[in-house]
Amino acid sequence: MKKILFVSLLLLMPVTMSAQEKKDCCKKAANPVVETIMSRTSIRKFKTDTICPEMIETMLRAGMAAPTAMNRQPWHFVVVTNRQKLEEMGGRAKQAPLAIVVCGDFTKTIEGPIGKEFWIQDCSAATENILLAAHSLGLGAVWTSSWPNEERSKNYGKLLGLPDTLMPLCVVAVGFPDESPEPKDKWKPENITFVK
Repeated sequence: MKKILFVSLLLLMPVTMSAQEKKDCCKKAANPVVETIMSRTSIRKFKTDTICPEMIETMLRAGMAAPTAMNRQPWHFVVVTNRQKLEEMGGRAKQAPLAIVVCGDFTKTIEGPIGKEFWIQDCSAATENILLAAHSLGLGAVWTSSWPNEERSKNYGKLLGLPDTLMPLCVVAVGFPDESPEPKDKWKPENITFVK
């Protein structure tokens, strides 16, 4: 993985850089944060071990550190550890010791029909941060969608007793991994356009 990243970075560097500058740049690019991003993969099988409160808080703090339009932070996180509720939620949640339901909070969205919809981007960014934090803690996680299936989102809301102002975007099932899938190499230069 590091070799692919290194070669990819070399291809992106301006030709005007000296050999030493390119070497220094690659050294900076190969760091623990990038390694966490590149090695993360979806985990769908979990051990039954419970997750300590400190790990849960770390994931939630990571979620709340996400970028957000106009700093509105239109998110709300519902933490589910109750076995019966996890079973009732179904899907991957019933196989995990923890589910974090990432919701949009309509009381915090930007005003107007267009601005209101930014909650989706903000909550998606928060979800990715949660996934990366879980991976960095040695946990496994998988993002399972709810929105834009409004009926599914409302069913989660009803099951969890949420007010109408909270709309579930997704359910992140989390646990200690009981599988070790290899991360996929998704690098495709044809998906890039450089404007010069």
